Amino acid sequence: MSTSNASLLSDQQAIDRIFAHIDNGTTDLGDTVWQEPTENYQSQARFEAEIALLKRLPVPYCPSAALPQKGSYIARSAAGTPLVVVRGLDGEVRAFINACRHRGMQVAKGSGCSRAFVCPYHAWTYNLEGNLKSIPGPEGFPGIDPDDHGLVEVSAREKGGIVYVMQEGQISPDMLENCLDYFAPGQEYFEQGEMTDDANWKLLTETLLEGYHIKSLHKETFYPYGLDNVNLVETFGANSRITFPFRRIEKLRDIEPSQRRIDGTVTSVYHLFPNASIAVLSKHTSLAIIEPISPTKAKWVFYRVINRQTEEHKISLEEAQRDAQFVNESGQDEDREAARAIQESVPSQANDHFTFGHFEKAIVNFHQHLAVHLAENSD
Repeated sequence: MSTSNASLLSDQQAIDRIFAHIDNGTTDLGDTVWQEPTENYQSQARFEAEIALLKRLPVPYCPSAALPQKGSYIARSAAGTPLVVVRGLDGEVRAFINACRHRGMQVAKGSGCSRAFVCPYHAWTYNLEGNLKSIPGPEGFPGIDPDDHGLVEVSAREKGGIVYVMQEGQISPDMLENCLDYFAPGQEYFEQGEMTDDANWKLLTETLLEGYHIKSLHKETFYPYGLDNVNLVETFGANSRITFPFRRIEKLRDIEPSQRRIDGTVTSVYHLFPNASIAVLSKHTSLAIIEPISPTKAKWVFYRVINRQTEEHKISLEEAQRDAQFVNESGQDEDREAARAIQESVPSQANDHFTFGHFEKAIVNFHQHLAVHLAENSD
């Protein structure tokens, strides 16, 4: 993964810092303690403000690899709006509100490949550029100008192997200046899925951004392979990278530093503000978007891609699938259950705020930027 456009540690620097933490019993620390009101995990007004913010920001929608050919499309809801994103005949990616201009029926469902979108209700037909091309029985719609009844387009832009979508306004290049090259051309996309949890989207996001809980929450799953509260935490703008070392990183101590490869010895989680993350594991990389559904419910949408390959380092589909299974079995379900349990306690008023300390630097960075964005748009 290219990190040249952000001030992140190189692989060699990261390995050296991990060894220093292991040897000294330390971890990366923040310098701020943040108190987040628990009302922000159940308030309808806050939820609506966050949804409005998601529509005003460029948010990852899917990997470019999930739209491999002309006509490839993915239809799903983002920030409460049904969208369809498609690769056109010219190779460009475009995004539209997934609503027929006749009666509002969704013109696409799920994912696939098509040369046109045909509304299943009355068969109004649109091309991949969103233009209305056919109305059955046009005599029944006098005065309808097809040029004024194309699918409503929203802004979409590709960068670093990810398709970003912004529902209000246009994505400018400077908006993506902190976005890295997360995926390389040619990486194979192999899985897409969804999960729904009875928890606020921020609670689910928080589970991804610290290693302070590894031993206590994942004692029988991840902890036998990983380290407790030994992490690298780097922030770049509103985004962050958290590095979780595996115990097997110790094997690198006997290798000449210039020959060390960090791949397979750590999990790197990149938080893409506000509601997306990329987890780079040994054999595969996943893009997860946490879509808020209500103040107390959210949906995970995830896409999985085989890691970059070289002549010396080949990865099979079966290896990538086993790697993905390990993620599920090594703590993801425990993280989700923790978020759901916390959500149940929120209305009790046992806490009027949650406290995030120096071990939770990336979560503090997330909430700081979220608060700033919401304040800017409330004026």
